[in-house]
This record gives sequence, C-alpha cells and structure tokens, in this order.
Amino acid sequence: MNDYELKVYDEIEMWKRKLLRRSGMMKRLSKKAQGKVNDWIPEKVHEMLTESIKAMVKAALFGSQMTTYYHHQSDGLPLKEKDEIVRKKISAYQKAAMAEGAGTGVGGILLGLVDFPLLLSIKMKFLFETAEIYGYNTKEYEERLFILHVFQLAFSSDEIRKTTLAEIENWEGRKQELAEMDWRKFQQEYRDYLDLAKLFQLVPGIGAFVGAYANYNLLRTLGETAMNAYRLRIVPNTLEH
Repeated sequence: MNDYELKVYDEIEMWKRKLLRRSGMMKRLSKKAQGKVNDWIPEKVHEMLTESIKAMVKAALFGSQMTTYYHHQSDGLPLKEKDEIVRKKISAYQKAAMAEGAGTGVGGILLGLVDFPLLLSIKMKFLFETAEIYGYNTKEYEERLFILHVFQLAFSSDEIRKTTLAEIENWEGRKQELAEMDWRKFQQEYRDYLDLAKLFQLVPGIGAFVGAYANYNLLRTLGETAMNAYRLRIVPNTLEH
C-alpha cells in the first residue's frame, strides 16, 4: 500500500463523517414540511409519480448503458490516475449540467419541466462512466444497482443516507439480498431533495442563473459521492494486503 492510498483512506473517513453529520435546522424543517405534503398526496398520485420516475430512471440507465462501453481502458492504472480522470469527468459534467440548467431555466415553468429528465440523463451518464473508470462493468445487473444506490446516497435525507451508506460499505455481502430498488422511497427522496434546490428555476428572469447554479452544485455532490463510493470498494481491499 502506498502513501496515496493511505491519503485516500483518510479522505474516505472524513467524507463518511461529513455524510453522516446531521443536516442543518432549515433542511430538517423543510424535510418535515415535505413529509406532511407527501402525507396529503393521494396514494394514486404517489403510485403515478413512482412509476413515472421509475420509467425515467430506467430509460436513463438504458441510454447510458448503450453509450458507455467497458473497454478495460483503466485496467492496471493506479488509483491516483483513476481519481484524476474522474475529477476531470466531474468538471466536464458540471459544465454540461450548468449549460442545461441555464437553457431550461430561461423558459420558466414549461422548460423547467424538461429539465428533470435531461438532468437525470446527465447524472446517469456520469455515473456509468465513473464506474468504468474504476473498473466496474455496468453490463452486470449488480453494478447498475450499485449506481442507483450511489445516486440515492447523494440525494436523500439523513436517515436514508445512513442506511444507504451501510449497504454500500457492505456491498459485496449485501448485493445478492438487494434484488430491486425501493422505487417509492427512491422517487420521494430525490423529489424532496430537488424541491428547494430547483424551485426558483421556474421563476422567469432568475431561472437561468438558478438553474445553472443548482445543476453545477448537484453534479458536484454527485461527483464527490460517486468517487468516494467507488474508492470505498477499492481501498479497504488494498488495506487488507
């Protein structure tokens, strides 16, 4: 084990502590309010939202799979070089998400509705490419399931983050048990997380700025989460030897 891997191990531990830190009061109050709103929504509407987002996510997964090929390009590269490639990917995808958010933000409510599936596709494509860089083949079902867990870890409440992190930390032992996503929980957590970040994107005049800023930060969060989630699978194995 080299000095860089030891440094990464420390960074992962810091990231986990940050991830498990309790959210601020405003975020907790917002989540509580969103929970009450969700309780008022009729069950049929919840079912419709769940199926809609499930279909969108599966379409994004399929599209990403069709355009991402596992070429073994990073096989044999040290972790430091893989991390550097992923950092460049994060920067590139932040710029793409920022441009998409600014473009849809200009149009107010109508184009704001288009932003959801477009941004989802950008996020999924980023995750597929990140998986390949770290040496994981997304043609395998378990790896696509892992991608969904990374996505949920990035965009969820305190309680769900804790359980999702535990599943990711013990992925090799747990992946056979996790046959399917809890799509109801997945869509509700993601929707609630985006509500505050994206609300003002629908306001004409400031929508472009808000959309660009929100999307840039959402990709930063996803990038940090993805990088450390994959490192978490690699570095403990290294430390054992």
